[in-house]
Amino acid sequence: MPASKDASAQRDNASVANVETLGRNGRGIKLHDQLKVLQQQRHQLLVDAVGSQVAMMLGQTNAQLVDTELAFSELGFNSQMTVELRNRLAAMTGLQLPDTVGWDYGSISELANYLEAELSGRTSPVAVQPATTGTDEPIAVVGMACRLPGGVDSAQALWELVHNGIDAVGAFPSDRGWDLAGLFDPDPDAVGKTYTRSGAFLTDAAGFDAEFFGISPREATAMDPQQRLLLEVCWEALETAGIDPTTLQGSDTGVFAGVGVQGYGTPAGGADGVEGYGLTGAATSVASGRVAYVLGLQGPAITIDTACSSSLVATHLACQSLRNNESSLALAGGVTVMSTPAPFIEFARQRGLAADGRCKPFAAAADGTGWGEGAAVLVLERLSDAHRHHHRVLAVIAGSAINQDGASNGLTAPNGPAQQRVITRRRQRRHPLDHVDVVEAHGTGTTLGDPIEAGTTGHLRRQPHRQHPYGWDRSNPTSATPAAAGTAGLIKMITALNHAVLPPTLHVDQPSPHIDWSTGTIRLLTTAQPWPSTDHPRTAAVSSFGISGTNAHLIIQQAPTPPPPPPPTPATSQPPLRIWPLSARTPTALNAQAARLHQHLREHPDLNLTDLAHSLATTRTHHPHRAAITIPTTTTDPRNALLHALHALATNQPHPGLHTHHLAHHPPKTVFIFPGQGAQHPTMATQLHTHHPHFTETLNQVCAAFDAHLEVPLAEVIFAHPGSAQAELLNQTMYAQPALFAFGVAMHALLTQTGITPDYLLGHSVGELTAAHIAGVFTLQDAAVLVSARGRLMQACAAGAMMAITASEADLDTLLPHYPQVALAAINGPTSVVVSGRPIKSSASANTAPQPITKSPHCGSATHSTRRRWTQQQPNSNASPPG
Repeated sequence: MPASKDASAQRDNASVANVETLGRNGRGIKLHDQLKVLQQQRHQLLVDAVGSQVAMMLGQTNAQLVDTELAFSELGFNSQMTVELRNRLAAMTGLQLPDTVGWDYGSISELANYLEAELSGRTSPVAVQPATTGTDEPIAVVGMACRLPGGVDSAQALWELVHNGIDAVGAFPSDRGWDLAGLFDPDPDAVGKTYTRSGAFLTDAAGFDAEFFGISPREATAMDPQQRLLLEVCWEALETAGIDPTTLQGSDTGVFAGVGVQGYGTPAGGADGVEGYGLTGAATSVASGRVAYVLGLQGPAITIDTACSSSLVATHLACQSLRNNESSLALAGGVTVMSTPAPFIEFARQRGLAADGRCKPFAAAADGTGWGEGAAVLVLERLSDAHRHHHRVLAVIAGSAINQDGASNGLTAPNGPAQQRVITRRRQRRHPLDHVDVVEAHGTGTTLGDPIEAGTTGHLRRQPHRQHPYGWDRSNPTSATPAAAGTAGLIKMITALNHAVLPPTLHVDQPSPHIDWSTGTIRLLTTAQPWPSTDHPRTAAVSSFGISGTNAHLIIQQAPTPPPPPPPTPATSQPPLRIWPLSARTPTALNAQAARLHQHLREHPDLNLTDLAHSLATTRTHHPHRAAITIPTTTTDPRNALLHALHALATNQPHPGLHTHHLAHHPPKTVFIFPGQGAQHPTMATQLHTHHPHFTETLNQVCAAFDAHLEVPLAEVIFAHPGSAQAELLNQTMYAQPALFAFGVAMHALLTQTGITPDYLLGHSVGELTAAHIAGVFTLQDAAVLVSARGRLMQACAAGAMMAITASEADLDTLLPHYPQVALAAINGPTSVVVSGRPIKSSASANTAPQPITKSPHCGSATHSTRRRWTQQQPNSNASPPG
């Protein structure tokens, strides 16, 4: 039961009474007053305020260490603490907050967003999606990922294994606590035994990067390995689609996962230290919901268990959800990890297992199925949306259907007529049967199931005008992974579509004598063959039939030609540097990421490095531990340079082009500081103007605003050839100050356009005017008048100079009496000051006082000096305050 807010308030009344003035600055300024003054920083102020309260409640002295994105429950909050937080925030803000506010907005960041909306008077209603009619358009496969036996960790690795005919079956794993010695018995009637000791298993099935997903070690231990693996493969599938998973938070992305019970843990209990996590960790129903929770997805999240047809049924439901506009994107797949040997024992009793653990579909030697494990996930999107988002389409799902055997010859017996019905009920009827080039069959490898499935397909395929033999493919590891078999088969056939090769079926000595092969409408693929040339797109079908009678059939086709891309932006010369960003949750993971990319580059020597940089920057999540590799465009061998830098990152070695950074939970404030006169130099904007259109556009606009107030156009001065007469104008105050102003405004525009925004703006001398304009104090036209007038007035001053000195203010107190015409102009730091007045060199030469380290800035007058004298003739100018 939630704690009473009144009881909580009485318990900590003193703390609550003072929270209105509590904040990280500790200055006692009321939050309400701060929010009035700092409108543009309201969100960060509220994040800091909420974070401060959370830190105090957790006993954390440094609020900066509290992750603002982590759920309150994961920070250790219970219902009583959540109500207490509600009381503190209500006292702080003066708002009437519901008791459940900490559950409705479950992190510091989300709660700050809610408070910001409430304090500003904005309502934050729950978004209601308008009802829309369904569509029958094809569904695009835009991403896919898998983990399968034989070391398969990608779609390409699966293709290489299948195409090369590699056998992924091996001995029972020795790292799962199975009684390997007592488990085997060749007698199929032996109780509690199995007559096979082989299967297709994952290596390191228990491996899981819990920290990456924000899951505690205790909860990770309680989680079924199937939940862990599904999370990882869903993330990988999104990355292969070029989608940053974090950008999907709050979207109506759906999750459709096929998962079977494999006996991991017990919902009623568990190992020491994991109580409280056992139920959610072991329940298969949680698998899809956990993916949605971790990624923040708000579309349908459904777990399906129809045994071997689970993942294909999940894919069918995902397609329906997309066509009905319930989801805009969908993750569809399945996972099987065998935590116990129970499936082997049970199927041994049914005589359903192959003695050697190898499934031999449609072969004369077929003696049962083979068990295995793995995960396979597809990323699905409506074809029109995929084109609109410029996602690469790997294949399209042209149609799908599911049905049930009904009252057949037995609960687990296959039913030929039902299989015929599901094939003919495919959703896209405009793709007739004779357009299917190959079938990824269910292929149980049994003397009953294989002839029924072959007879079903052969009966439907008796088309007299069919010109090409009907291919049939089924082999490990895809057939061995019950809940993942359908999507694993889809991934295999999608890669086959794109390679235009029909892959072989393993473990076939001779075709089964129980199947009529004489009709010529079907044949078994025993060797890899080129995909047949036809008058239609390459087309394949995938079938999955569950042990309880749930059947699924799905058709995939070669991806259509995408629409022409939008017109390219005007070509510019190459930038001086190219950047390849990498990131990870931990330093070790960052090293591993670099090692994987290094290997990928070596394996793909033709990979476009510019495309790689773009993908790393725009389609990957940017985690806290970051690295950027920069290589000059002029490098003769950028690939080799990139490989060297990646090797350095992978091995923690220094490299001149390698830059690393750790982003804290609460990143420090960003300040843009705009310099005063003396910072200008010839060609200072040339590279930025050449390579960055946004900088170019802004700089041109600012220069144009100044041209009415200057004798020589400002752009001609900025871009003058070094050593020319016009280049010398840049050191004249009347041109230097407008040039610095223009550069500062353009630089601000470029940085903000790339996502780097300042929390504060500071300026020195004319830089103060730059900061004021950017902050909105006055318009560009008014700024041009003011800055140009200021430059002319200062240039009209009596001759003088400025000097930067490495000394403290106290040091200057002893030096300046020796120079009566020189004054302190600026204190830049504890040991950095600037003096101004009469020409410094002549003053220095006339005195024997000790000389500190000095540097003369490019400044033609003695600005910021109490000794400054104005000329008799001052230009007319007028600058009015904003108003």
